[in-house]
Amino acid sequence: MKISGNNQPIIKLEDYLASLPKGIISGEDVQLPDRSFREIFEFVNLGENDILYHLGCGNGKGIAIALEEFGVKKAVGIDVDRKKIEEARILLREKNFANSQVLNEDILDSNFNDATAILFWFTDTKIIEMMMEKFEKLENGCKIITIWGPLPGCLPEKVDFPYIINQVPFKPAKDLQEQLLAVFGTKCIDFVNAWEYAERYTKAIGAPDAGNDRFLTIIQSLVIWINAKNLGVACSDEIPPAIKNYMGILRNFFNIEVEHLIK
Repeated sequence: MKISGNNQPIIKLEDYLASLPKGIISGEDVQLPDRSFREIFEFVNLGENDILYHLGCGNGKGIAIALEEFGVKKAVGIDVDRKKIEEARILLREKNFANSQVLNEDILDSNFNDATAILFWFTDTKIIEMMMEKFEKLENGCKIITIWGPLPGCLPEKVDFPYIINQVPFKPAKDLQEQLLAVFGTKCIDFVNAWEYAERYTKAIGAPDAGNDRFLTIIQSLVIWINAKNLGVACSDEIPPAIKNYMGILRNFFNIEVEHLIK
């Protein structure tokens, strides 16, 4: 077992992430801030002709904002968590929206064939793969908004990171390299790109008073750069000084080892 300078055992990043509550990694227990819903709906140009489905709707705030501020034709929220759905029902009942619905069911069993826009923020690869079969059968032009990454094997239609639009019919990506560069809109990824996009992500999903944003940004920026390096799309074969510094910070102050992930 490796020991850090503070005499604490060193843990690999993937083991550290695995030790966290499942909901933190999957996003299941993360409620997007209201401002993020507004940014997403403005980005997708949501309007009166749209039928929005929010898969994993939580407390229904996104549904309420889509109806109240963007005037969508219909908005439907789906969540497997019964308690969250009850909260959503109370909220929408108070707002007295006639064109809204929230369903307590598994999204794998849901029917959303009339959707023109879908907000889909899941990280479980098995769920995503199964949902792809349903997404591919949707009407042409339907927009699926994801956060952080596009749908697997697909080139994004439009990006305002961390928000990404995937549009039916999907455009296949030749490989992961092409997909990653399309998301970042650049020919290669350096530390500045990685930090900027990691910061955008943590701000988008975090509360304004969150105290761990910088820690999360450090981890996310390292993950972005390392993925780029391993895919051969980093701007340099050498590890940038800033990346080395943050690897040292994680190791010396948080006892987290990252460098082993670089191939």
